[in-house]
Parts: sequence; structure tokens; C-alpha cells
Amino acid sequence: MRRWRQVDVFGAAPLAGNPVAVVLDADGLSTGQMQALARWTNLSETTFVLPATEPGADYRVRIFTPATELPFAGHPTLGTAHAWLEAGGQPSAGTEVVQQCGAGLVRVRRVDGRAAFAGPPLVRSGPLEQAVRDEVCTGLGLAPRAVLDAAWVDNGPGWLALWVADAQTVLAVRPGQLGGRYVGVVGPRPPGDLAQVEVRAFFPTAAGTAEDPVTGSLNASLATWLTAGGRVRLPYVAAQGTALGRQGRVYLTADPDDGEAVWVGGDTATVLAGTLAL
Repeated sequence: MRRWRQVDVFGAAPLAGNPVAVVLDADGLSTGQMQALARWTNLSETTFVLPATEPGADYRVRIFTPATELPFAGHPTLGTAHAWLEAGGQPSAGTEVVQQCGAGLVRVRRVDGRAAFAGPPLVRSGPLEQAVRDEVCTGLGLAPRAVLDAAWVDNGPGWLALWVADAQTVLAVRPGQLGGRYVGVVGPRPPGDLAQVEVRAFFPTAAGTAEDPVTGSLNASLATWLTAGGRVRLPYVAAQGTALGRQGRVYLTADPDDGEAVWVGGDTATVLAGTLAL
């Protein structure tokens, strides 16, 4: 029997965020078993906690969607750290958890009372190629003129992003075929709102394109892109999940010790706890 948690991440209210399943005692499971369980849970991600293999890491995590393994993902990072600490995990260096994943070592700590991770560096950036931009616009049902800017913002999963005029344009998107790409769409919310931007995230599945309720990795890379372009200033709040009936809120802040680093935070809460017979 293996300890298991299901954690709601980034929710502004109970059951309003993005759930992740966390298997806390995953040592001995094969890659095939992990993928099969992720397919069975049918959540956007399921994680598996293993002993660390790199110096300085508190644990190693493998992150699976129902279709594939990811080197890094944001809400699974926060959900896994929450579950590990709740189950008695003790950080080896002070209060900061160091998670090992396919993208390297990721730091997790409390920021303004919420769990937050240090956004990993971009592995691909720069303007989107015109052919890719046209393909994605067609797949989203967006007129090319509706996209004010587009860029690669990949910090692991493969994200690209489109900046549009307003939140209404973001919410009006109707995704179709996106060529297997991970796509974020972002636009400003009305002045005076708690959240400054509205975000939607789309990713490939075996059945086609799906929407992620709230996405830490995308918001981490969006913060790097949007602040560099002067569209927002840290700290700011991103709203996500509105189109799916969720109330996701992601809190983006600057590292007090490194103004270039972005910390991505949100509320976390265990919804289900038990054991896994696998």
C-alpha cells in the first residue's frame, strides 16, 4: 500500500483550483505503471515521489499527464511539496523544499502565506515563427490581427504564448487542433480587478486539445515575458480557469534576493487522502 493524496492547487475557494494526485511512496513502480495510473486518474497531472538522486534535493518527483511524462509542471510542484510536507517530510535546508525533477532542482517555499516555487529559466524564447503563429491562430479561432504579440515561453513543457487585447478575447477562444503544441493565451483584465491578467492554457492529449484549469509553469514563463515587455509589473495576480467554472488565482512575485527571478504562488489544500493499492 502506498500513501496517496489529491491536492487542490491555486484555488481562490474550495474545489476552485486545479487538482493533482500525488503518490508519496512511488519507489518500485515502473514507468509503465506510473503512466497507467496517470491515465486512470485522468487528471491533468499525477506525480510520483521518489528518493532524491541529486545532492541538495529533498526528494525526486516524476510528473505524468494521462498521455506522457513532463520534465516540469507548476501546480504539480506545489501540490507535491504540500503533500510531502503534510506527510511528515522535513526539508534538509531550513524551511525551503528543494524538489528534483526532469528540469533540474526547483525551490519551494512560503511567500505571503502561500506555497510558491521559483520559476525555472526559459529553455526557449523569442518571437514565434510566422507559420507557427498562423497555425495556432487558426486552431484557436483567432483572427491574426487579434494577436498583438506572440513568443516562445518554454520552461519545460513546450509553451508558446499569445498576447491579446483583453480578457474578453481570452475567454472567447474556442480551441481546436493545435498541432500538438502547448499554448497559452493571455490578456489584461479591467483596471481595479484583483487579478491583472486573464490566462488560458491548452495542451495536447490523445483525444486532441484539452484546457488546463490553472497552470503554474505557464504563469511562471508568462511573468518573465510580460514583465520584460513592460505589460505588467511584479507583483501581480493572474486569473485562470474562468472558462471552466474555476476560480484560479496565481500570485507572481519577484525574488527579494534576485530581482530577475519570479516566484509563482497559490493556495494549496488536501481534498482526499488515503492509500493506493498498486
